[in-house]
Amino acid sequence: MTTLIAIDPRSPAPDKIAEAVAILKGGGVIAYPTETFYGLGADALNEKAIEKIFVVKGRAFKNPVSVIIATEGDILPLVSEVPETAKILMKTFWPGPLTLVFTASNRVSHLLTAGSGKIGIRVSSHPIAALLVQALGAPLTATSANRSGESENASASGVVKSLSDLPDAIIDGDETPGQPGSTILDVTVFPPRILREGAIPGKKIHSAIERVSR
Repeated sequence: MTTLIAIDPRSPAPDKIAEAVAILKGGGVIAYPTETFYGLGADALNEKAIEKIFVVKGRAFKNPVSVIIATEGDILPLVSEVPETAKILMKTFWPGPLTLVFTASNRVSHLLTAGSGKIGIRVSSHPIAALLVQALGAPLTATSANRSGESENASASGVVKSLSDLPDAIIDGDETPGQPGSTILDVTVFPPRILREGAIPGKKIHSAIERVSR
């Protein structure tokens, strides 16, 4: 039975955040709002919890899963290096809908990297997502809350329709902006390569990168 947790994003109740985090710490999977769509969250340091994400989505293990972190400083245990271009992009666009793809450290589960050796990371600007990852004290998975191959969901009701009672909990944090999703940028190469253009236009990213190159 899925637990529905209503949280006002304008004034998130601490007890409701704590309720959701308790589920995450217990190895559960929750759906939660982000600055784009609803995401599926699990403790990204818990292998069994990550496996549940794939079950809920009906997703093949060959597909990677990105994560959100609380602050820039939380990136260091997850990556093997932080290129200078990435540092500029982090300071320019985080918190926000920019997922940076780094070379993963040995600490990162192969389920998240899908054997690519790379991990996508961002700091969320959504108040509920930010509070969840802060209280969890660990990276939080951020794959979209929908069955694999279906459209993303911008509301809790959409998540319920798509995933039914598969998640352990669904946070109803009002409707999210939806399209476009986060921009995904590979910073393991130079110049960084846009894998998916989304909420942050490529023009803005290239402008920030040019400041590094000068």
